[in-house]
Amino acid sequence: MQKVKNAGFSDIVVDVRPSEGDVLFNSSVAQQVTKLDWWSPSGYKFYERTATWDYLQAFIDIGHELGLRVNAAMNTMAGGCRYLYGLGEQGMLFRDADKKSWATTLWLDGKLVNAMDCSDDAYATKFFNPANDDVQNYLLTIIGDLAKYDLDGLFLDRCRYDGMASDFSEVSKKKFEDYIGASVSNFPDCTESTYRKQWLAFRAQVIHDFIVKARNAVKAQNPDLRFGVYVGAWYSTYYEYGVNWASPKYNAAADFSSWASQEWNKAGYADQLDFLLLGAYAGANSIYGTTEWTCQGFCTRAQKYLAGAVKFAGGPDVGNGTGFENGGQGNAVMQSVDACINASDGYFLFDMVHVRQYNYWNNLKSGIDKYLNSLKK
Repeated sequence: MQKVKNAGFSDIVVDVRPSEGDVLFNSSVAQQVTKLDWWSPSGYKFYERTATWDYLQAFIDIGHELGLRVNAAMNTMAGGCRYLYGLGEQGMLFRDADKKSWATTLWLDGKLVNAMDCSDDAYATKFFNPANDDVQNYLLTIIGDLAKYDLDGLFLDRCRYDGMASDFSEVSKKKFEDYIGASVSNFPDCTESTYRKQWLAFRAQVIHDFIVKARNAVKAQNPDLRFGVYVGAWYSTYYEYGVNWASPKYNAAADFSSWASQEWNKAGYADQLDFLLLGAYAGANSIYGTTEWTCQGFCTRAQKYLAGAVKFAGGPDVGNGTGFENGGQGNAVMQSVDACINASDGYFLFDMVHVRQYNYWNNLKSGIDKYLNSLKK
């Protein structure tokens, strides 16, 4: 935390609900994390958690002591994880068989499959069905519990569908019919033909409406608590996850007519946020530019999509693929500060474990100092 402060950052984001759906804070409904997967020197293992102290509160205490703003983030629509390499599985969806109906129903190879019956590694993280009212109520309780902490911000990660294969349950079918005001036949095939744009807009509206509920849950606990989301910056294909993070004033239908409709535009939720974290995850050799899949281009395009509805900070993933995965990219890390902070309202970096692993602290400090010095001129 001291290194974060020394590098020039103003905020830290603490992940308090990993992908298995258990939590690292006190919740009235969610179970505490008991183990986490990690790459040890001897291979992929679980790290057992035996400590009983409040993980989140520890970050709040030391962060505030250092003058940092402390934000919590949670994997929202995730409820369990079947780990790769035979490590095992955990999470509420695996512990409680009665909650199987909460899991998303996938449409794979022409068949409808409950996610808990799917062994495909692409769906190892078990997502909830975002349209399920019981799921939403459960998550809103967790969000309300989290908002009770003395936080500076709360961000929702993975507040989305699990790709285009999700969700095709009877719950979603019925809500879709209510949405369009008609019964549908040949479901789910009709969502790829007759009703394609309406289906995409419906999914985005489900997420929009949940965002509104989540904001209300946060503000009911603390009206001053900053509420936001983390999203991927690749807007041209992010519709596949049922998310329209743009402003409702942005006319996506004009730029992306193959999939966006006027109903899609209405599902934009940027005006419901206090801040947005934008994963501008381009490669180490694609820091500057004007297109998608450059860090700078991701941010400049986001300005158009957000249309001034909310401030945002964009930044790179400095550890996972795209040329960053083997380290030694200090210059690219430093350049990413310049490319993103000047094209947005801040700089967001994912994630600290790789900054520590590759010792990018001085590179970040150089980039941030350069920006701060430019403000003095």
